[in-house]
Amino acid sequence: MRVNDWAVLDRRQRGAQFVSLPIKSLLNSPQQTGMEFWSVNPYVGCEFGCTYCYARFAHRYVVERAGTRGAPPQGVWDDDDFERRIFVKAGAADVLALTLRKPSRLGGHSIAIGTATDPYQPAERQYRITRQILERLAQYHGLTIGITTKSPLIARDVDVLARLAERSAVTIQVSIITMDAPLLRRIEARSPAPHARLRALEKLAQAGLSAGVIIAPILPGITDDVPHLTALIRAAKDAGARFAGTMPLRMYGSTRRRFLPVVTQEFPHLLAKYQRAFAATGELSPVYVAALKRRVTMLRRKIGVPSAPWSREADGRRETGDGRSTEQQELSLT
Repeated sequence: MRVNDWAVLDRRQRGAQFVSLPIKSLLNSPQQTGMEFWSVNPYVGCEFGCTYCYARFAHRYVVERAGTRGAPPQGVWDDDDFERRIFVKAGAADVLALTLRKPSRLGGHSIAIGTATDPYQPAERQYRITRQILERLAQYHGLTIGITTKSPLIARDVDVLARLAERSAVTIQVSIITMDAPLLRRIEARSPAPHARLRALEKLAQAGLSAGVIIAPILPGITDDVPHLTALIRAAKDAGARFAGTMPLRMYGSTRRRFLPVVTQEFPHLLAKYQRAFAATGELSPVYVAALKRRVTMLRRKIGVPSAPWSREADGRRETGDGRSTEQQELSLT
């Protein structure tokens, strides 16, 4: 590996640095990730820097691995490097083409774009890696492709997405956790405004694309209440969403280190509850998760928005002896 392969491509005034990342492969296999799909991430690290993001560990892995492969010294890694040092997979589309010489190697599995970092983060305006990947994929037939993003920039690529959808099954998930913009700024300081994302969703829907929302992660005690979820699902329907998927917060090591200080500062009344609720495995209790799924299912059906294609949402409502639904009790962090 040549040292100049790791060139610094650009720097932002607010501190973000963009570094060229040489790659030999782009697709992460189900065997590598433990998931049921192949994944593609055009960038490592993300300028949005959402405080609850689970992908910081992947960024750290790339930095540490770089130090063993002859790359220039990267310095001491910390959680903020996730949004300050963005690796750009230049030439990704050409690498993908080499991998897909035999599409049968996918084994019938789908390809998910944007599983770890946003494929339409601000860097995409300049580097266009995601668009190049989509243009390459549009040359094939019979693929199953999912794209997840928070960015309205995806609407730029309606033309190539439409071509891609003519030959393959394409599903687009626009990620939004709340319609409350002031609340969002306390959690996602640099992400696009909710209404901007919905305008992009509307453009995708008007183009005939299969596009909806993914409400993920749902934050206990912050965005899991009926008013928040109702406002978001209703706004998604008005924008033409074909589905609404959900996923509760998971708080593993790197997420815990970054998000708990935010809870301490912004939602101090929830800190002790979060510490208890996520103490053991980083995941919420099955009781909470099942109750949340029932709540979302009820709201989706009331508003008239189907579940996400991949979703297996629970149904049903049980009552306790005192007349309160078990959902109300089970959705309370104790």
